Amino acid sequence: MSAAAVITMRIQKLRDCAFLAPCTTSFNFATSSSPPSLLRRRRHNAIYQSQQKQRHYSAYAWGTSKKGIIPLPEIIDEGQKAASQGTRAGSDFLARGTVIDYPRLIDVEKAFGSGTDGSPVTIAQIECGPTGTATILSDGRCFTYGSNKNGELGHGNKKDVLVPTELSVPESCPLSQSGVSTIKLGNNFSAIIDTNGDLYTFGFGGSTFSGGIGYLGHGDGESYTSPKLVESLVEDGCYADQVTVGESHMAVLTTEGEVLTCGAGSYGRLGNLETTDQLYLEPVDMLTSEDIMQISGGSAFTLALSKDGTIHGWGQNNKGQLGVGLGLGVDIYAMEALPRPIEAQLEGRRVVKVAAGHSHAAAVTDRGELFIWGSSVHWEPELMSNLLHTKIVDVVCGQNYTIALAKDGKMYSFGNGKTGVLGQASKSNFPNPTLVEGLADEVVVSMSAGWSHVACLVEDKEEDSTEETAPSEEK
Repeated sequence: MSAAAVITMRIQKLRDCAFLAPCTTSFNFATSSSPPSLLRRRRHNAIYQSQQKQRHYSAYAWGTSKKGIIPLPEIIDEGQKAASQGTRAGSDFLARGTVIDYPRLIDVEKAFGSGTDGSPVTIAQIECGPTGTATILSDGRCFTYGSNKNGELGHGNKKDVLVPTELSVPESCPLSQSGVSTIKLGNNFSAIIDTNGDLYTFGFGGSTFSGGIGYLGHGDGESYTSPKLVESLVEDGCYADQVTVGESHMAVLTTEGEVLTCGAGSYGRLGNLETTDQLYLEPVDMLTSEDIMQISGGSAFTLALSKDGTIHGWGQNNKGQLGVGLGLGVDIYAMEALPRPIEAQLEGRRVVKVAAGHSHAAAVTDRGELFIWGSSVHWEPELMSNLLHTKIVDVVCGQNYTIALAKDGKMYSFGNGKTGVLGQASKSNFPNPTLVEGLADEVVVSMSAGWSHVACLVEDKEEDSTEETAPSEEK
């Protein structure tokens, strides 16, 4: 039976509220007597529905905008001018980039237009990749823009996308009917999870001469410039809940709590001891007994967080990004080929969120504490003591910088600021978490960090004011 036929059957089963078969493959996935697939799939769809009905948030962005990755009015105008002239990289302004070192409000209507019914656009998600940006709207449309040298923006070609442009999905692709729920951008390839939980990948598939193959998980090692369904997961009855992409590997968390990896095997990226490449997504065997709730990936390493609050890390460790200490000393080839628990100061604490950057990572505990490690600075988790009186609830990591979100909606940044990513109206480095003053009067609800740019969504003040003054309904 074709993958398309299987997807049709999936949708019908969801409509009939029939139990979905657990993810059982030749890889010996664990099964359960309860119906977790159906329950988690309902949760996944419920989240998507809530995105459609969500409030209207305002969006801010800052950092270094190259090739239009920050959609400010002047950058969009320059991109449109370059597009009309038929130039590939646009003007020097777009090619070299400009540093925006403080939060700038995005004109959502100018950047993305109106909704499909003519109503104001609502943003569901902003994803900052290494060299590109993606924005998912509440109607399921997805816009990508920025560098596209490997087709990682999904537009059917390798031309840079200088202005926000809706994702190009062929009508024959099931994604054209289902809509985008989650997108993760990489510098070589990207991945999408649709509203049915099916996985699509696109971009560079790898090379046998350099970096390995199998990045996209299609079994052929080929490259694709438009989203392509990962059919092996459909055939095995697996649904994707989360996905993370590295430089040359991918990790997927299924709705069953299984972690799958594919791509280059060097530096232990795949977590199965072997260093050979994998063309298909295969389970990380040492995690099959763990109940994993979140994954996050860096350039060449992956972190998995279990429900008991333990972080497991594997892959490259040349800069301490796995947080397991120096071992026998600093080694450019240092790695962990099997998942290893990250302990040190985290021992006895319950982690509720983990984030991986290019070569460092951070974690938030249930006490609201923030820990960081990596970047050849901290080889084990280090408590950010100057935030002890601030309850942290979320964190994202970029390339040598970190952004933390407090419970009150305030944002704190620290690390390397030369690209303006700290939002401190300065290109200076900030070694300690510092309040982002430009957003001090806002309530931040979500954020994303790329290599050199940041975006966030904040509560809309006008909407709040309207809700407060709106008359109550007559009874």
